[in-house]
Amino acid sequence: MEPLVRARGLSKSFGDLVAVDNIDFDVQPGEAFGFLGPNGAGKSSTMRMIGAVSPPTGGELSVLGMDPQRDGARIRARLGVVPQESNLDEELPVDENLLVYGRYFDLPRPLIRERIAELLDFAQLAERAGDKVTTLSGGMKRRLVIARALINQPDVVILDEPTTGLDPQARHALWDRLYRLKQQGATLIITTHYMDEAEQLCDRLVVMDKGKIVAEGSPLDLIAQHSTREVVELRFAVGEQDAALPRLEGMAERVEALPDRVLLYTEDGDKTADAIHSSALEHEQIVVRRSTLEDVFLHLTGRTLVD
Repeated sequence: MEPLVRARGLSKSFGDLVAVDNIDFDVQPGEAFGFLGPNGAGKSSTMRMIGAVSPPTGGELSVLGMDPQRDGARIRARLGVVPQESNLDEELPVDENLLVYGRYFDLPRPLIRERIAELLDFAQLAERAGDKVTTLSGGMKRRLVIARALINQPDVVILDEPTTGLDPQARHALWDRLYRLKQQGATLIITTHYMDEAEQLCDRLVVMDKGKIVAEGSPLDLIAQHSTREVVELRFAVGEQDAALPRLEGMAERVEALPDRVLLYTEDGDKTADAIHSSALEHEQIVVRRSTLEDVFLHLTGRTLVD
């Protein structure tokens, strides 16, 4: 099938600053496609170009078979956008937030009312339809923003950090709603800082760093390509880690020393743990776990904090 979004050599510059640097990607119908990367990697600039609100500086971009620079209004009419901030009208009731938004698309009021009932049921907010937004919890507001983005029955839903600031229960409730959207055939484009969220929701994703795509694939493929099957986490008493590092060489495919622990990347965590115990190396804690997308992300983009 033809991709719903297709980019070739896509670039975006702001003066001398290159925010997006010659990237290629496709988003297929019905898939959940993710953009991961540290702050300043170019994710938001890419999303704004896809959303037809920021023109590319160079390269080719097709969204729904159209050119965002020439057909921006037609593209936006077929997109659903969930911004990072829940920019709801908090003085209006829940249902009127959807009504007002639906009128932006020139939808007839009877159709909007029908869609409101469906979407509030989907978002598990039907009982709060007449309540002001100010009375909702953070998780309820995020579900309402997603419901609002679906009022025009969009072909593509763009979600920018959909669960930022939510507690674990609210995040999982929102994941359930997004998973249901996937089951209904919706195409999702997601940016997130949560690696577990990307693993749960994304069929495919790209990792961006300094404006470039440094890796692409499914979460499992990326873990297989850029990490090992398991990781052993080793903690030492204060002041003893540096002295222990030389004795860990050769016990794993890769050894990474962090300020508070040492990570040993290995295909067989139990075997590596047994080797550590047999070496009589004194340590305070040892944990064997599977490799995650976070291991891949930090390996590709580094652990330096980016403001």
